Amino acid sequence: MSLSDVGGPTVGQSTALAERRKQGDSAGVTVGIDVSDRYSHLCLLGDDGDVVSEKRVRTTEQELTGALAAVPAARVVLEVGPRSPWMSRMFAKLGHEVIVANPRQVALIARSQRKSDRSDAEQLARLGRFDPKLLSPVRHRGAEAQADLQTLRSRDALVRTRTLLVNHVRGAVKAWGAALPSCTTAAFPTRAREHLPEELDPALEPVLETIEHLTQQIRQADQRVEEMCGRYPETGVLRQIVGVGPITALTFVLTIEDAWRFPRNRDIGAYVGLVPRSRESGDRQPQLRITKEGDVALRRVLTQAAHYVLGPFGPDTDLRRWGLRYAESGAGNAKKRAVVAVARRLAVLMLALWKSGEAYEPLRHARAAEAA
Repeated sequence: MSLSDVGGPTVGQSTALAERRKQGDSAGVTVGIDVSDRYSHLCLLGDDGDVVSEKRVRTTEQELTGALAAVPAARVVLEVGPRSPWMSRMFAKLGHEVIVANPRQVALIARSQRKSDRSDAEQLARLGRFDPKLLSPVRHRGAEAQADLQTLRSRDALVRTRTLLVNHVRGAVKAWGAALPSCTTAAFPTRAREHLPEELDPALEPVLETIEHLTQQIRQADQRVEEMCGRYPETGVLRQIVGVGPITALTFVLTIEDAWRFPRNRDIGAYVGLVPRSRESGDRQPQLRITKEGDVALRRVLTQAAHYVLGPFGPDTDLRRWGLRYAESGAGNAKKRAVVAVARRLAVLMLALWKSGEAYEPLRHARAAEAA
């Protein structure tokens, strides 16, 4: 039997295979795939765990589909990466059970002394066949959510590029012995031209024009974000919280995609990497930094919202009161830790509101305490 001479799959077979594996039956075909930009290596394990076939194919939809189209409903294991979202959806459509492994958890592969694409594919297949939990499976979002999320990613790239160019202009002027006044980014090109040294005009005028163009593009992206929020009514529930705007709400919804994937609301803290690392040993429990796992963009917008909640313009809420007490009760870095703690609690609050759809009460706990 090889990767090209076995019977075709069905979704029913895949479901039956998944149920059998949940019940502890490891029988069935397992395919490990080591993905690279140009080529991918496939390793197929049979019912008995022996290597049945190995194959090297181009990393294209056509060749990968052809390599697995004839394989019966199998468990397909690959590592998370830039190509894993579309590949996982493609294999699922073929009727396979797909597991996307977190490479940070697969030390057996990362630290191997005899590392190769062939051995990596086999190790993925064996780990997936034995116990998928060892791979800390990653769940990819749907194609529609992935496409919508790219609007937010592109807007973020535009903002970061504009900030880089603004800093470049300010730095160039300072090196000339002058300085530009403080102003909004949108007004920066106009104000900069008023104070720009004449000698620097030929060099910096193209940069200022680019900043103006980027500002227009960012405004258009903001309009698209508002329109997208209309297609995701959950964002309206989350935007009840002062400090949670359309970008934060939409990033949260598109990244999480399914609120009920978290049985406990507090589990969202670990998902976005806002919980401390743990390295217990005997009676020793050192205080470590947060894990910073999960989606970087989501963690950043939650942290920005937490800064606003704790800042001078933040409204009086239960979350703000709790964060300020937290900041006053610790050491020198207590304020920074308070921002992280508030961001974590904000994520829990947003998830709870998403599930319940209730109206947000900023001082709910404070009023309950007063009534008691």
